[in-house]
Amino acid sequence: MSAATDFTPLNLCVLTVSDTRTLSTDTSGDYLVEALTAAGHLLADRALLPDDRYQLRALVSKWIADSTIDGILVTGGTGFTGRDSTPEALLPLLDKEMPGFGELFRAISFDEIGTSTLQSRAFAGLANGTFLFALPGSTSACRTAWEKIIHAQLDARTRPCNLANLRPRLKE
Repeated sequence: MSAATDFTPLNLCVLTVSDTRTLSTDTSGDYLVEALTAAGHLLADRALLPDDRYQLRALVSKWIADSTIDGILVTGGTGFTGRDSTPEALLPLLDKEMPGFGELFRAISFDEIGTSTLQSRAFAGLANGTFLFALPGSTSACRTAWEKIIHAQLDARTRPCNLANLRPRLKE
């Protein structure tokens, strides 16, 4: 499938997972909102929830069930501490995993933070035709993921192919 010649804005949600941040101190969520809107996408919704797998599943399930939502960017809860539960909460919701995202994110991160990238359980996938990207909570990690991977893949003009152009065929 060839890439489109016109930009197609997507409706994206941003979810921050944190027991300590508030919307006024959420620099990672702020970065993602600014980046996606600067790229021409639309912010469909934004939320901040504690590291609670059931609250995460409930909200993300609501967004996944909404046919107007094209993608969800989650920041936080992907580490190894006792409360980090984003993968456990959201992986069961996926219809298809995108292993290449986590692999590529950690490979790129290795150049930035060395072996500390082993502590990242970043992942991506597809649920009910909705893209889901789960990123670490640090603003620099969100910047790396957006600028070096997600931005291009959510742009229908990216060649030779991109995720944005797959949207019409995701529920086949």
